[in-house]
Amino acid sequence: MTRTTPARPVSVEAVFPELAPYRARTTRLHPRPGRPGIRDSHIGGPMLWPADEPWPLCREPHRRETEGYAPEEIRGARAAGAWPPSRPWPTEETAADGGPAPFMGLAQLFRRDIPGLACGPDGADLVQLFRCPFTHGPYMERRYHLRRRQAARTERAEHFLAAPPRTPLLRWEDELPEPCVLHPEEVDTYPWAEDDTLPPSLIARIDAWDDAQAAEHGSDAPNYQYDLSIPPGWRVGGYPSWASTGPMAVTCAPCGMPMELLLTADGCETDGGSHSWAPREDRDPLLKGKASIRGGVSVTRPTRLRFGRDRDLHVFVCPKVPGHAPRWVLA
Repeated sequence: MTRTTPARPVSVEAVFPELAPYRARTTRLHPRPGRPGIRDSHIGGPMLWPADEPWPLCREPHRRETEGYAPEEIRGARAAGAWPPSRPWPTEETAADGGPAPFMGLAQLFRRDIPGLACGPDGADLVQLFRCPFTHGPYMERRYHLRRRQAARTERAEHFLAAPPRTPLLRWEDELPEPCVLHPEEVDTYPWAEDDTLPPSLIARIDAWDDAQAAEHGSDAPNYQYDLSIPPGWRVGGYPSWASTGPMAVTCAPCGMPMELLLTADGCETDGGSHSWAPREDRDPLLKGKASIRGGVSVTRPTRLRFGRDRDLHVFVCPKVPGHAPRWVLA
């Protein structure tokens, strides 16, 4: 089933013609719980991984854990609409005491499904995203891993890994991604309006327009940041959102080039401020606004993942040398 973003409450370029040169395309992934296979683009499904290739391990020191949640019990609790029981951490589990920990697969994206996905080194057209299931350091930081491959070459492997290594327990329930199929859709997007992301005079006009809309229409008023610029949820390309941190310069450490946004991972597909982006297929046509959204958590938080304190995880890559290390920004 396709997913279709409703028309914006107002035409942003009709209100702000100066935004036309900034118009870009982003691909909303629209994850929904399902049963993806290893050759599918997905979130939380099985990775296309040659059996003779070592699974990625996080070898950095991480926090010792004392309790956690079993993946099987997490899935059972989700199906029952309940919360899983926590368990004491096994004493023999070396990963919980700083040893190497297997990364957990979060997403797999093929360019054949998502044409807007930027090519990687040597024309790599398959992106695989991983996260360490443990936290690191006193600020409970996370570690991510990005693998970019040539899909056709990878698919020619003789055998594929049946099941990746995993830890017996996860520290939080939202570490375990719900397997989701994707419904890619390209939409227009415009920059976040703050600091130097746009000319100061234009940002001032946008702020004044937001204030006027709120004064006239109250809480249901359209808002540039929430309704007209950047859609919520998982997406490829386009502009980063900066709701939590404010805009920041992201440069490549080896060469100093400004980096480009490869993809954004988001724990929520819609919230109180961004509900206008909810697809038509997930709405009750007899209702309006947030009340019209159907499907519950499978629509609002389909992947069950969380990034930071409900932030966006932006994955940036170097446009000059695709092989340079990516950067991970929570915003």
